[in-house]
Amino acid sequence: MRQEDAPLVRTLPLFAGASEMTVEKLLQASFLQRFPAQVELISEDQPADFFYVVLEGCIELFANAGPKQSTAAIVRPVSSFAAAAVLRDGNYLLSARTVEQSRVLMIPGESVRAAFAGDAAFAKAFALELASAYRRTMKALNNQKLRTAIERLANYLLQEHQTQGATGNLTLPTEKQTLASLLGMTSENLSRSFGALAAHGVKVTGRDIQLSDIAGLETIAKPIPLIDDPAY
Repeated sequence: MRQEDAPLVRTLPLFAGASEMTVEKLLQASFLQRFPAQVELISEDQPADFFYVVLEGCIELFANAGPKQSTAAIVRPVSSFAAAAVLRDGNYLLSARTVEQSRVLMIPGESVRAAFAGDAAFAKAFALELASAYRRTMKALNNQKLRTAIERLANYLLQEHQTQGATGNLTLPTEKQTLASLLGMTSENLSRSFGALAAHGVKVTGRDIQLSDIAGLETIAKPIPLIDDPAY
């Protein structure tokens, strides 16, 4: 890693409390890379050589089964992926590619495992990364199981609206086909769901969305903290 990048990386919660020796060893072994859009970073069922922390941009996690492909998650700053695979020294369960230009910290798996075994503070921080990933997975599962397609889309729009400044306008971070897969529906079903939400103030122009009736959209979405609040 370049010396000028080290101060930024040192501020990450993952390194909070870890000894200076542990941090220095991890930084010496790591790479901070900038990737253009649509670059595949990892492939499912390949050895988990690196743990990834997304500092800028957007990463899609996806899986394949024959000709079928499904989006499992969208990872945005500051968040990580592949923690469990690296800690188990196993294979990746998902593939990952950049959605847009992204800046990603890559920490070798063997360095992560050595730090986990030798530094209690780092092990605690890494365990929290694992816990956060688990809770995101459970929230996504409950979202899929307990809601209709229209409710899932309405909640997604409300969350993106907050993330992007709550101005009444937002831009979808991915193509609609990727969004449909993320929400567990076909592209046709997504189009019908957008059409149904038009009566509740949702206007769609390409990837640009205008929300003119937030209260009405919340009535459709019925958000609950256990699924929708990032703090839970």
